[in-house]
Amino acid sequence: MKKHLTLTCLTLIICLSFVAGQSTKQYFRAGKDFMNTRNYKDGIEQFSKAIELSPNYAEAYIERAEAYEKTGELEKAADDYNRAIVFEDKNPVVFYGAARINYKLGNFKEAKDYINKSLEIRSKYLEALQLQVKILIALEEYLNALTSAKKALILKDNAYNHYFHGIVSEKLKNFNQAEIDFQKAISKNKKFVEPYIALAKLRLNLNKLNQAIENCNTAISLDPNNVDAYLVRSKVYIKMMEYPRAIDDISKNILIEPENKEMYLIRGTYYQQYTQHQNAINDFSKAILMDDAYSEAYYKRAYSYEQIANYKAAIKDYETLSELSEYDVNAKKLLDSAKDRLFELNREDNNPVIVLVNPEPVDELVVRIAKDKNEVTIKGKIVDESEIKSLKINNKDVPFLDSEDGYEFLANINITDKDMFTVSAIDSYDNMQNNTYTIERTEINAPKIAIIAPYASDNGEIYLDNEDPNLYVEGKISDESLIKTILIDGVSASFKLNELNPRFSATLSITNKNKFTVRAIDINGNETQQVFNLNREGVSLLANNPMGRTWVIFIENSNYETFPSLEGPSKDVTLMRSALSNYDVHKVIHKKDLSKKQMEKFFSIELRDLVRGNRVNALLIWYAGHGKFINETGYWIPIDSKRDDEFTYFNINALRASLQSYANYVTHTLVVTDACESGPTFYQAMREIPKKRNCNDWEATRLKSSQVLSSAGYELAVDNSQFTRTFANTLANNPNACIPIESIVNKVVIAVEKNNQQKPKFGKIAGLEDENGTFFFISKN
Repeated sequence: MKKHLTLTCLTLIICLSFVAGQSTKQYFRAGKDFMNTRNYKDGIEQFSKAIELSPNYAEAYIERAEAYEKTGELEKAADDYNRAIVFEDKNPVVFYGAARINYKLGNFKEAKDYINKSLEIRSKYLEALQLQVKILIALEEYLNALTSAKKALILKDNAYNHYFHGIVSEKLKNFNQAEIDFQKAISKNKKFVEPYIALAKLRLNLNKLNQAIENCNTAISLDPNNVDAYLVRSKVYIKMMEYPRAIDDISKNILIEPENKEMYLIRGTYYQQYTQHQNAINDFSKAILMDDAYSEAYYKRAYSYEQIANYKAAIKDYETLSELSEYDVNAKKLLDSAKDRLFELNREDNNPVIVLVNPEPVDELVVRIAKDKNEVTIKGKIVDESEIKSLKINNKDVPFLDSEDGYEFLANINITDKDMFTVSAIDSYDNMQNNTYTIERTEINAPKIAIIAPYASDNGEIYLDNEDPNLYVEGKISDESLIKTILIDGVSASFKLNELNPRFSATLSITNKNKFTVRAIDINGNETQQVFNLNREGVSLLANNPMGRTWVIFIENSNYETFPSLEGPSKDVTLMRSALSNYDVHKVIHKKDLSKKQMEKFFSIELRDLVRGNRVNALLIWYAGHGKFINETGYWIPIDSKRDDEFTYFNINALRASLQSYANYVTHTLVVTDACESGPTFYQAMREIPKKRNCNDWEATRLKSSQVLSSAGYELAVDNSQFTRTFANTLANNPNACIPIESIVNKVVIAVEKNNQQKPKFGKIAGLEDENGTFFFISKN
């Protein structure tokens, strides 16, 4: 039973192998049939099926390789020959086929190895020898090629072998032998076109032009569509200076091969030599349309553009060539020449333009630099039509960077004891520009910032009196130089650029803010930055104060130059500030030791602007210092006043004049002077003891008042003032929610009289509007 089963399996295997063998041959025969009918794709399919069934079927690989060659799939053909060689390693034809395919692929070294193997197996293999000659010529091994050509001639003395012997002889510069070889090839086969063309080329080089023409004519008569024959004849015509005939021959080639870009290039070159540059440009353009990376066409077209003075187009072609040179070997060869042409086309004679950015020139060649600077950073750019070759500052090389806006540079230079520096720039055409900048030394003091409205205290605190989300800010900058930039929280403020010590203004959003920052920069780069804090405590206070926004101004003059210095004014102001701390006063301004000029400026300008900008309703001005009463006129004594020089005193009638300029903004004005009698020209004395006023009386708080309280002495101030002490004590000991000035006056008058001093004077300020209102001190409690 077991023996029977074994015989059955063996029989089955033999049958299957027979069937497979039959199928393989059928596929192979089908493939051959398709090859005979030039149906190469179907032939490949049939050969592939045969190989699937029989992977060692060498003949199928060879046939499929030939089919791949017919379809142009040379790599696949080469692979199939390699597979066939595995099974047919003694077959010279297979090695020959592999060599032939690799020669077509340009794999000349591999082709040489295969053809040598083929000839080792069969040394007198004529086709292999002929192919070996072609391979060795491609490898430029001309002596070896000559040996192989001779071997081929020994095997067979025919036209083809003489032709290739002539090719090798020409390569070896044996022109006489080459000419003999080509003539022999022609004598062996008068219809063999290639020797005629080869002989024509040789005679063209030997300057046998008429004979070359005859050879070309013969070749064309044998093959009217031979492109090489027309091409060689055109070259002969060019050498004979017969450009129209040469152009005509290439035109025939273009009719034969309309998609041959080389022919358009050649005809364009002929037109170029014939000085028909527009025709040349047309042909080069057609070649570029066929191949937009055709470097030689760009180069030649650029030259023709130059000749017709279309420099813009020429430059564009040369620039395209520069871009192609990264990827194109031929373009690389042309690049140096293209650069030279481009360089000349771009030649100009304009000097570079030097633009200094920092420090910025105030005049064309003048820069301002702080007087304490020994080193400065020079920043700028060079603008030029051409490339910048060199940049120097004070004759030292400076690096620069090419950018969209020009050539930028940055350098630090030492300017110790120097009053100028020089920047020099040279472009690629040696155009030079030298700029010598004069250095003007500038001040180094930072600007000073003052906020006028709303008023800011000395510590930079601003008291707000409402909940507005926006705050109008007005201020002033003091500086020796013009101001370049004023920023409030990074936003530009409005100011006059060409004005010294300018005022500025801006409207800020202060929602959820408790401070803002003012930054000022002058034209010399000196910068200051100041933070102002927002205090909203006054919002609730102002709502409960019938007097409105109340300010107190203290003028304390103590340290005199020619008058005796005083300690009393400082004590008096301290005492008054302490007494007023319990009252609803929104701002206290304390001015010390003012000169006459400062007093005049403060009352006529500074205080006016502060009152207006901050919408002050009630204003108390307190003067503590020396005073004089001369010719019925009261004076305050500035610290720089001269004894017995009335002109150097501050006439308080000048104060009245200043108060008149901002009377429209203030409802209640009270001037208290603890120095001397003010004089009848300043106030209207009241004939009776002032009556008591009630702060619930709307007329008393809402109607205008302009009042003055003055000590009545005619001598200089003393350091122990009963006047001030009583005034302060009355405020400090007041139990009520408010106290009118009349109540304080009554207390002061009584106290001063008890002290055997002259009675203080209280009245209305002459010339200022008064509607019978009065000044109330409103308690915070």
